[in-house]
Amino acid sequence: MTPAPPDRAGARGGVLAALWRRKWRVGALVLALAGAALLALRWMEGPEVVVYPVVRGELVRTVVATGHVETPYRVTIGSQITGAVKDVLVEEGQTVRQGQPLIALDGTELEAAVVQSEGAVEQAEARIRQLHELTKPAADEALKQARANLENAQSAFDRADKLARSGAGTQATLDEATRALNVARTLARTAELQVYTSSPGGSDYVLAQTQLSQARANLATARARLGYATIIAPRDGVLITRSVERGTVVQAGKALLVLAPAGASQLVVQIDEKNLRLLKLGQSAVASADAYPDQRFSATLTYINPSVDITRASVEVKLTVADPPAYLRQDMTVSVDIAVDRQPDAIVVPARTVHEPTSAAPWVLVARDGRAREQKVRLGLWAADQVQVLEGLTPGEQVVPVASGVRAGQRIRPIPR
Repeated sequence: MTPAPPDRAGARGGVLAALWRRKWRVGALVLALAGAALLALRWMEGPEVVVYPVVRGELVRTVVATGHVETPYRVTIGSQITGAVKDVLVEEGQTVRQGQPLIALDGTELEAAVVQSEGAVEQAEARIRQLHELTKPAADEALKQARANLENAQSAFDRADKLARSGAGTQATLDEATRALNVARTLARTAELQVYTSSPGGSDYVLAQTQLSQARANLATARARLGYATIIAPRDGVLITRSVERGTVVQAGKALLVLAPAGASQLVVQIDEKNLRLLKLGQSAVASADAYPDQRFSATLTYINPSVDITRASVEVKLTVADPPAYLRQDMTVSVDIAVDRQPDAIVVPARTVHEPTSAAPWVLVARDGRAREQKVRLGLWAADQVQVLEGLTPGEQVVPVASGVRAGQRIRPIPR
């Protein structure tokens, strides 16, 4: 008897049933095979590597330093006279305008001195008027009278002399006429001198004019001293120091206020002496105050100290801020980036992508055709974390950072940064 053929459907069902009973093992095996295939694929394609693009743009090398704000100079304000402070009209930190009163001193004695000097001027002016209105006219009239008397005395003398020569007159009459003529001449001369002294250029007039000039000078001095009783701002600015209060007796020359003049401000910073060779007057800079780090303003290098601070191995430099922002304050801490070199159209890569940068033959790894290719380069300007490439690369290429650990010729999958 021939045996019956196996039931194929039943066999397949049995296999499926067996697989179902072992489904977790089968699933794990499938996943393991898929993972192994994926790993093999990735191994063949290479690891994922972050790459940086080669770009063209402006490259600026800067020297970074910190410092503080100050004005090019500060004005110390004091009293020119000794006196008691009647009132202080300003506060520390206040903005003032040129000519604005700052401090008032007690001016009672100074006002009295002005009144006294004004009286002396009026008295001297009255003396000048007296010469014009009385002394000079009186002297002119006296001179006319003296000259008339001289003419009469001269006529009397001539007659007496004639009679004496003819024998009709006596010697006594001639002597009397001679004496009268001499007296008349003396009086006429005296009158002429009186007219001269009371005229401009004469001694009395010059003396009166000198007294008037001295009186006016004394009045000007008294008024000036009275003006010193009110201390005013010599120019626009901000009062940064005040060391006087009402009732204080101040001495001439003692500093009472310190004014920071308005206008250009300076940034005073200390630069490491190793960067001294990079600095030149006129270089531009960008600065920011530590209190306002997000707000930046421009400055220009205008001073380099000729000496080096041996204790700090640094050089003091000053930068002028032509248009300081309103928030800038005296002695505020600032950070400054001084542009010491600039390449406006440079091919630039990150410094972290350059191998052996200090050697005679630096090189980079370039992502080409799915592999990291070694490429020799010639470097130019270094600026912080960027470097200029003079030869070897073109914009648009992608370079591999040194820290990636990739070797030349290795397959990679570039991930643009």
